[in-house]
Amino acid sequence: MENMTTDSAIQFDALGFDKLGLAPPLLKAVVDTGYTTPTPIQAKAIPLALQGLDLMAGAQTGTGKTAAFALPILQKLLPFASSSTSPAKHPIRALVLTPTRELAIQVEQSIKVYAKHTPLKSLVVFGGIDIKTQTPHLKTGIEILVATPGRLLDHVEQKTLNLGQVQILVLDEADRMLDMGFMPDLKRILALLPKQRQNLMFSATFSNEIKKLADDFLTNPVLVEVARSNATNDNVMQQVYQLAQSDKQAFLTQLLLKDDAQQVIVFTKTKVTASRLSRALQKEGVAADAIHGDKSQKERIEALDAFKAGKITVLVATDVAARGLDISDLPMVINYEIPSAPEDYVHRIGRTGRAGASGIAISFVSEDEEEYLTNIEKLIKKTLIKEKAQVSTTARKTTQQPARDTATKIHGDSIDSNSAKHAAKPRQHTRKPAADPWFDKPYEPSVNTTETNKSLINSNLKAPVAALLGGIRPNR
Repeated sequence: MENMTTDSAIQFDALGFDKLGLAPPLLKAVVDTGYTTPTPIQAKAIPLALQGLDLMAGAQTGTGKTAAFALPILQKLLPFASSSTSPAKHPIRALVLTPTRELAIQVEQSIKVYAKHTPLKSLVVFGGIDIKTQTPHLKTGIEILVATPGRLLDHVEQKTLNLGQVQILVLDEADRMLDMGFMPDLKRILALLPKQRQNLMFSATFSNEIKKLADDFLTNPVLVEVARSNATNDNVMQQVYQLAQSDKQAFLTQLLLKDDAQQVIVFTKTKVTASRLSRALQKEGVAADAIHGDKSQKERIEALDAFKAGKITVLVATDVAARGLDISDLPMVINYEIPSAPEDYVHRIGRTGRAGASGIAISFVSEDEEEYLTNIEKLIKKTLIKEKAQVSTTARKTTQQPARDTATKIHGDSIDSNSAKHAAKPRQHTRKPAADPWFDKPYEPSVNTTETNKSLINSNLKAPVAALLGGIRPNR
């Protein structure tokens, strides 16, 4: 990064978006969204991007990074905008790569909002759904493509798109891409793009690996930061509770029910824990759902939509959801398990306290997670105040009753109290009397079955042989 410069000597006028040199159609779209003043990252990055410079931009999540690259892209592509229906008039000129499906969807939605007064077209492609559903849209021609790396390469192999005219490349959440092992895919994609292009890299954290990645594809980049690298948002109050791993579920339930939480994301390390925890919360009367990598794309979208609409109050998620979830006014996140990578902590709690709002980030730390917490404090350069969790006896007993877990019935978003009472009692098995007294008699071996049957027939009585044992009604 020897050739990297910073924006410290460049002065910006951030009085309004009209001062950034944006075209009228884009300004109109910004006004339609209700925004009047650019965020710090927008005020710094947009003018530099409009000059055609490569950027290495660092900003905390929730600071408006999408608009910081979407608006310059649209501005630079406006001269190529065409109302023609011919696909040849709409080649892919800008490529935005994201690590997760959710982030890709949200980025493309924002681009559509800002481009609505222009003829420029965009599309998002990601895995988890049939690739054949995306191909027809690609063939109509689009100028801006938002994609996850794996699905983009799928389309390249099937020759359903051409990247030969890409002028602008954006890597969004670049650090997460490296964490998820996308480096080989990124190198393959970079080899397919024209060498003469503008590159914009956005990341919430700057590790040594990120700097190496920047060396690979940025040319004399300008470093743009609006906050210290790897810092947490000052608007987020961070709390740490120390407790045993076995008490975490009880304490979580206690917190959620006590505070009557309206909207909370609970982060776990594994998919299994996320699924199990969401089911346990449901049985305690908490409207919860889980989102993780084993969920289908349809299930993940439905869970997110229900969470945003307030139909569920708790979303239990793995780190696949730590990036790209743009939920306005999310008041709280809870780290049910501390991430082993300290950078993930920054991204998790970055889901709250967005756009200047305040938020709360609560972390549950067991004894074997203390080392992870120490690494987090070193990264964010802050000592977190720790408090011993007070787990109520009632909450502990409730979460440790397997009978309740298996028998409690949920009706809508609440638990039926009568069902819960019955479920808590041990089931008593009582033997119902047989309908035919013959079945209750002790077994008596027959000496002469043939003669017995003859005597029964002669006396016009039914054969006392159960139908299930092959008995039949004798002829009268």
